[in-house]
Amino acid sequence: MSGLANVLVVCAVIALVIVRQFKAQQITADRRWWVIPAVLVFLAVREPDVLDPHHQTVSIALIGVEVLVGLAIGVGWARTTHVWTAPDGAVWGRGTKGTAIVWGVGIAVRLGLFGIGALLGVRQGSAALMPALAATLLVRGGLLAQRAGVLRPAYGVADAAYEPMRKDPV
Repeated sequence: MSGLANVLVVCAVIALVIVRQFKAQQITADRRWWVIPAVLVFLAVREPDVLDPHHQTVSIALIGVEVLVGLAIGVGWARTTHVWTAPDGAVWGRGTKGTAIVWGVGIAVRLGLFGIGALLGVRQGSAALMPALAATLLVRGGLLAQRAGVLRPAYGVADAAYEPMRKDPV
């Protein structure tokens, strides 16, 4: 995929995410919250120039730090999202002012990382940003699903209708 196409994919995903985060959305048991992050990682990995061939170590370090920042933004985004249950039992979520602050700080940190890379002479393309964006979306989706209670472990959890037998006092 060309560099322009990568930029368009990243911009489209970011625009979609930012617009949607401030609108109330139902959080369902749909297990497809990982699809967009998986597609972003796939697109990044198949790019031959994800790493700068002249600065591979620094390039890998920058991508690693980007992914860590992405994970932190995902956690912050999920924690600042207001989650509530409607009277019909549906679970809803919407971003708050705190969410906007998390995004602002995250973008500033990423711009700083880009600036550091530029000062070090590392060529950075849009494919290098995709794993970090994927990490953000993956962590946010998973934590919101967990907060909403839609991802329940299948092991070690008693059914809500189950009541343990009680011993009669002797």
